[in-house]
Amino acid sequence: MIFRTDKIALRNLIGHTPLYMFRPIEKGAAIAIKLEGTNIGGSVKDRAAWGMLRYAEGKGLLHSNTTLVEPTSGNTGIALALLGQALGLRVILTMPESMSIERRSVLRAYGADLQLSPAQGGMRGAISLAQQILKEIPGAYMPDQFNNPGNPWAHRITTGPEILSDLNGHSIAAFVAGIGTGGTLSGTAALLKTCYPKMEVVGVEPAHSAVLSGKPAGSHKIQGIGAGFIPGTLRRELLTEVLPVEDEAALDTTQWLARRHGLFCGISTGANIWAAMEVAKKVSPEEIIVTIACDRGDKYLSTEAFSSTARD
Repeated sequence: MIFRTDKIALRNLIGHTPLYMFRPIEKGAAIAIKLEGTNIGGSVKDRAAWGMLRYAEGKGLLHSNTTLVEPTSGNTGIALALLGQALGLRVILTMPESMSIERRSVLRAYGADLQLSPAQGGMRGAISLAQQILKEIPGAYMPDQFNNPGNPWAHRITTGPEILSDLNGHSIAAFVAGIGTGGTLSGTAALLKTCYPKMEVVGVEPAHSAVLSGKPAGSHKIQGIGAGFIPGTLRRELLTEVLPVEDEAALDTTQWLARRHGLFCGISTGANIWAAMEVAKKVSPEEIIVTIACDRGDKYLSTEAFSSTARD
C-alpha cells in the first residue's frame, strides 16, 4: 500500500466537533447541534470523504496515479479536494452551475479541476458528466457518495460515538438530519439506535423536491440536500418520518441562527434546525433533539440567506 488515508496529518483535524445546546422553544425540548463546520474542510462531508477513501484503499482502488472523479453539490467535493491534495491525487469534480460562487472558489483554491453541469440537470446532470469523464481517464476512480458504504460507515464510527460521549447518557428523543446522500443520517442514526432503540429518526428534505414524501423532484434553494432521487446509502427502514421544509423556512432559520444565536451556518443547517424545532414541540422538555449543523455560512454569502438585499 503506497499510502494510508488514516495516517495523513489532516485526519486529526476531522471529527471531534463541538456540540452546542440551546432551547429555542419555551417549554420545548432542548436541541443539541453538532457543529460540523469546525472540521478542517468546513463541513460534515469531511467525515464522509475520509470514509470513502478508506473504503477505496481497502479495496485496492487507490494508487499514487489515481484520479478522483466525483459529482458534488460542493461540500463533498471540497473534502475530496483537500484530502486528494494531501495524498497527491488529481481531483476532478462536477457540480451543477446553480451552486454558490463561493463553493466554486473554494474548490478551485484547493486545486481541483471543476467542471460545471447545466443547472436544469441538477445533481443527475452532474453525475452524468462525472460518469462521462470517468470513462475517458484510465484508472480513474469515482467514490460515488450516493452509494459508497464508506460514507455512512464514517458516521457510524465517528459522529455517532462522539454524540453519545458529548451527551454523557442523557436521553435522546430524536435525531434529525437532512438527506442528501443519506450517509450522515443512516450512519449516525444506526449507531445512536443501538443505545436508544426508541429514538425517532427524522429525515429532512426540500418541500420542492420531496421525493421521499412521494412528490416529484424539482429545483429548490436548500443546497446540499434534496438531490432529486433516493440515494443508495439511505437506510429508509431507520426513518420514523420525513419532514419537507420550504425554501423560505430554511433561509429564514439560517439567518435567524446567525443573528440571534451567533451560529453562522449554511442553508441545509437552517432546514435541520427548523425541523428539529418542529419535533421539539412534541416531546418532553426533559429530552434532547440532536441535529447537525452541516457547514459554515461563508459559502452562502452570495445566496438569499445572507445577501444584503435579502431577508432584512
